[in-house]
Amino acid sequence: MESNKTIIIEGESVKPGESKLLNISIDRLPTGTLIDIPIYVFNSKNPGPTLLIQAGLHGDEINGIEIVRRMLTEKRFNITSGAVIAVPILNIFGFIHYSRDVPDGKDVNRSFPGSKTGSMAGRIAYHYTSAVLSQVDYGIDLHTGGGQRHNFPQIRYTDNDIQSQQLAKVFNAPITFSSKLIKGSFRNAAHQLKIPTVVFEAGESMRFDDYSIIEGIKGILNVMRHFKMIACLEPKYSERNNTVHLENRKWLRAPTAGMFIPKILNGSKIEKGEVLGIVSGPYAKRSKVVKAPFDGLVFCINHQAVVNRGDALFHMGKPNNEDVKEADI
Repeated sequence: MESNKTIIIEGESVKPGESKLLNISIDRLPTGTLIDIPIYVFNSKNPGPTLLIQAGLHGDEINGIEIVRRMLTEKRFNITSGAVIAVPILNIFGFIHYSRDVPDGKDVNRSFPGSKTGSMAGRIAYHYTSAVLSQVDYGIDLHTGGGQRHNFPQIRYTDNDIQSQQLAKVFNAPITFSSKLIKGSFRNAAHQLKIPTVVFEAGESMRFDDYSIIEGIKGILNVMRHFKMIACLEPKYSERNNTVHLENRKWLRAPTAGMFIPKILNGSKIEKGEVLGIVSGPYAKRSKVVKAPFDGLVFCINHQAVVNRGDALFHMGKPNNEDVKEADI
């Protein structure tokens, strides 16, 4: 009977039927302390695809980190075919400093495929691309909203990439939409290597959101079941509605500076003209309302209480219930 492939990361082999915790050496702190990226590899004896599940590309986006940690604790990666590479924290430096970026201020997710002799962010991207991306067939990248922006659980796939679109359909997050590739992003690097990859966005930075965490686990388990890595799902992870596919997305911005008071919950369906929030001056002399420009659904709310004119407050889109095209994944 055919066996699964051997996974080799920086010279260390994980044979079919083995599971290992490996480390990619990246750099040192000013104190001399060596910083590694811990990587879990679960390799089944039976053939199948290799699925990458990664979190902490931005060090302050902790919901994804908790998704991977909880799945490791609950032994969700006891697979029967294929392989899973699970990376709880990619940007260790950012995590240590409660920061989106590395200490030099650069964004690792704008530094792919990286450089062996470049900045810290570039070196992280280079070593990770060389050691890990060459091993995988599909990718799931876990994120949250940046700053104090809260994302309702959503899955994003690459424009005009049928395989990533189908992967998003299998994940079946509450909200799905296509997203353009960003230069230097991990998803762009994966796309260049023809690795279908989706991005799960849920919650906000430095704040746990259990609903977002559960939805992320559900989606990953859906993908694993699709690839026959696991046999079935427990009821608490299998009960969910079909995704809402959004189009014509639009950011609604602050019409003036002041204190921002949202009037709706994230994930709400809204009607054209409905009041979504108020921006009010602190001295009760002036206020302006923010209204929905069309019928749709809000999937991101800024939780910053004090805003400037032009700040992004709400992200909304129009539901499109057309089914996605089928692809061989």
